Amino acid sequence: MDTFREILNRLPPSVYHELSLLPQADVESLQEIRLRCGQRIALRMSGREKHLTRVVSKEDLSKILASLIKFSYYAYEEDLARGFITIEGGHRVGICGKVVAKNGQPALIKEISSMNIRFTKEIKGCANVLLPRLLTGSEPHSVLIASPPGCGKTTLLRDIARLLSMRQIQVAICDERSEIAGMYNSAPSFDLGPRTDVLDGCDKVHGIPLLIRSMAPQVIITDEIGKSSDVTAAWQCLSAGVRLISSIHGSSRSDLNNSAIAPLLERRFFRHIVYLSAAEEPGKIERIENA
Repeated sequence: MDTFREILNRLPPSVYHELSLLPQADVESLQEIRLRCGQRIALRMSGREKHLTRVVSKEDLSKILASLIKFSYYAYEEDLARGFITIEGGHRVGICGKVVAKNGQPALIKEISSMNIRFTKEIKGCANVLLPRLLTGSEPHSVLIASPPGCGKTTLLRDIARLLSMRQIQVAICDERSEIAGMYNSAPSFDLGPRTDVLDGCDKVHGIPLLIRSMAPQVIITDEIGKSSDVTAAWQCLSAGVRLISSIHGSSRSDLNNSAIAPLLERRFFRHIVYLSAAEEPGKIERIENA
């Protein structure tokens, strides 16, 4: 994994050394590197966890963060206030520590206590099996992807965007958490197809109507719908004749019926609901329901 090597080169020598000795199989299946002050480095790899001998210090965390953002705290100020940053390759680094609030909102996280480096993977073709559910001729459908965390919802959405875009569909992504596209220096970190526009870091309630007005999409793709304000934004898609493809946390229809999006389900807003399972690999489809 080239990105693993790039990130490795930014870590303090003591941390770098142990990670550099990982077997190639572990590197290829690596999903997360968790760094907690006073604890051993923890690696998450395809459903299993591995602990290294290195104990992370407060100084390690400060050095790692500074290196990952190339010492440009000002450029990452807003992201740091939200608790994560996106680095080259679309990889996401979650941050915990002491929150400093301003006007009732988080403005800064200092005294870093833990970090989670999450490796984002692109799996081209993982959405191929869904094409008949996404399109009828040239007409796209609204689809909901449901699963517990860590099952590959975002990976699947990314490939859906690519597939639709390659089939003459105008796609817009409202990437509230900067995870789907992994925008870096004005360009996505992944292949999203030739007809995909990305609105990065904007919440859905503002981003979805903005995209409808400005980019004239046929389909809007977004991640982790679930708030009442998200439902309001979804209704605007319906009013404008724009399809919505999104994801949500949940593993059953009961979970979804008890969530904030229940009104969408009652009105059969989505044509299909796709449930994922992490039993075999991220993005594995367990079943598909007609909504």
